[in-house]
Amino acid sequence: MGIASVSLVESSQDFENALAVRLRVFVQEQLVPIEEEVDALDNEAVHAIVEVKGAIVATGRLILQNFPIVYIGRMAVDIDYRRNGIGGKLLVFLEDYARNIGAEKIILHAQEYVKSFYFAHGYEEHGDIFVEANIPHVLMSKDL
Repeated sequence: MGIASVSLVESSQDFENALAVRLRVFVQEQLVPIEEEVDALDNEAVHAIVEVKGAIVATGRLILQNFPIVYIGRMAVDIDYRRNGIGGKLLVFLEDYARNIGAEKIILHAQEYVKSFYFAHGYEEHGDIFVEANIPHVLMSKDL
């Protein structure tokens, strides 16, 4: 597979590549309407990307609106790169970034079928399952 490197999105090309991953995973694969996938929060979020052999294969974003509580969202890994640690590296990168800027807590809406991934990274589940973009989700959080 090659070595996965995680970095912040620092150029418009990086952002376009991150968005392309989200469109493949959420819009094409999971049938999320594009108008729900791309939102105004993209303009203010901190975005991260994972690169393997020159290709951007994963992305996630950090919303700082309610700082010191931050929100991780739009975590997406291309289908051929799942279940080999890339999502975990991306999550740890975003958590470290949040911790380094003084965040105290991370919240996220996990798709129900991947909540065990977040649980394994120290997140706790809160409340009932809810539907977002026609997909069952659960609220999860982690203190930093």
